[in-house]
Formats: sequence, structure tokens, C-alpha cells
Amino acid sequence: MALHNAQAAELSNFATATNPKVPAPWQYVALPERYAKPLTTIDVQTVDGKKALRLLADKSWGTVAHPWSGAAKTMTFQWRLDKALTQASFKGKATEDTALKVCASFDMPDDRIPSGERTLFKLAQFFSKEKLPTATLCYVWANLEAIGSIHNSPTTARVRYMVLDTGAQSLKTWKQHTRNVADDFLKAFGAESKTVPAITAIIVGADADNTSDNSLGYVADLSLLP
Repeated sequence: MALHNAQAAELSNFATATNPKVPAPWQYVALPERYAKPLTTIDVQTVDGKKALRLLADKSWGTVAHPWSGAAKTMTFQWRLDKALTQASFKGKATEDTALKVCASFDMPDDRIPSGERTLFKLAQFFSKEKLPTATLCYVWANLEAIGSIHNSPTTARVRYMVLDTGAQSLKTWKQHTRNVADDFLKAFGAESKTVPAITAIIVGADADNTSDNSLGYVADLSLLP
């Protein structure tokens, strides 16, 4: 599914949903069909008296994306993990799963990508039906990695993970986060770009396909502030 551009003034709030379907302009985005991956269940449910995005991964992969066009801002959100992925890590592709991730994709110029990666990126873009982001920063609830650590995706260095919470010690507990997205971009991609490009989309997802595990989490009150 192609992600259509939108000049949204603010992110569509999950609390506005009148049924379990994620409100527009959020769109479900799966991996290309050739990967034949089961889809993560992503819908709106009420938990602790509030409407939240539910992410139920079962040997699956899936995201919802909200088109965006504008400068990186302060991001705030709450998330809660009810079932953790106990085998996940960012050490290799076989264990690269995330029970909760909230991401921002950026329109970084292609020439900022290191030359060795640029060829692979252009090849991936050639076979893709839609424009691929040149840089994506994902805030994650990890399994083993330390809070504050940053990791390249084992699949592609175009994706960087920043760990905000980790492990299964705080299950079924809401965690509040406020992040300066521009500062975090420079922490993750500063070796490639000294300036912060525009955001092209906000993405929320969960996957457990590589570890053949299952997880359950929620995201609520996600917003971008000036």
C-alpha cells in the first residue's frame, strides 16, 4: 500500500476512533507480499478507561503509518507492554523483533547515505512499489538492550533503534515519554547528516516474525508538539 502524503496540522488521535478501526489518515502498512508474513493485529481498544492503539503480534509483522510533512518536533506518547518478547535482540536478523516501536521517517538526501549502503538502498528502491525513507528513527521497548542505547537495524542501517524501555519488569504499566525528535535524529544519524531533514511519516508497529514469538502492547496519546 502506498502511503499518501497529507499536510496534517496534527496527528489523528486514536481516542477519536468510533470503532476498532484505526482512524484516518493512519494506514496499515505491511511488508511486500513476497515476504509472506502474517499481519500484526493493530486496532483501537479501551484499556484502563482510555482508547489506545493495540498491537498484538503473533509470529507477525505490521505497522500503521500517518503521513506527515514538516520539521521534526517534540513527540509525546504513552505506551504499555503486557506481553514481552523474551528472545528478541538487535544482534542479528534472526532476533530482530520489537514488541513496541514508535518511529519517524525522514527525507534525508540520498547523497548523505554512505556510498556502500547507497547502492543497496537504490536497489531496494528499484524493487519497491513506493518511495522508501532514507532514514527512520524508531523509539522501542526492547528486550535486552540498555535504555538510551542506539542500534542499527541488522536488516538495514537506514533504520536506527533508540531504546526507551527494556525488559519485562514493568509489564501492564503505562510509561510516558517526551522526546526532542530533532536531537534524537542527530544522535542516531549525526555521522551522516549535520542537519535534521523533514519528517515524512509517523509509524507505530510491532513484530514477532523472526523469533516466532508473540507480544501485546498499547500506544496512546501520541502527538507532535511545536
